[in-house]
Amino acid sequence: MSVPIEPWPTVRESNTFHPVETLQYLLRAHGKTVAADGIFGPETAAAVRSFQHGRHLTADGVVGPKTWSALVIVVSRGSRSDAVRGVQTEFQFRNLSGDPHKGVQVDGLFGAQTEAAVIDFQQALGLDIDGVVGPITWRALVSGMLSF
Repeated sequence: MSVPIEPWPTVRESNTFHPVETLQYLLRAHGKTVAADGIFGPETAAAVRSFQHGRHLTADGVVGPKTWSALVIVVSRGSRSDAVRGVQTEFQFRNLSGDPHKGVQVDGLFGAQTEAAVIDFQQALGLDIDGVVGPITWRALVSGMLSF
């Protein structure tokens, strides 16, 4: 039985923490120069507006469903990118140990450990289990599902 997937979150300037760092990695994967620091400040807002403008979206600097949908990049085993860092950041967000050296490491390389985490996440939500982070898995991740 699958769990209903939460909607895309709305993220805007002055937001911090989850999922801002993931957003920043996705912006970087699209060639935007922005620090992945988890703080949605003026630099991130400008990068969002530039991305939105380039995709013919309303360039308001607010990241809602249309912007998230345009931002996500399908990643799977063997991928190497800032988008992978975004996925890995999501699993660190769910790392209940409090030790960033445990669990999935944020290195931008989609290897066996990242794939196993994706598969476990997909299985826990009743999604198609393929180890690929596509739009549905991305939405479940950035909406905060299975975070405690």
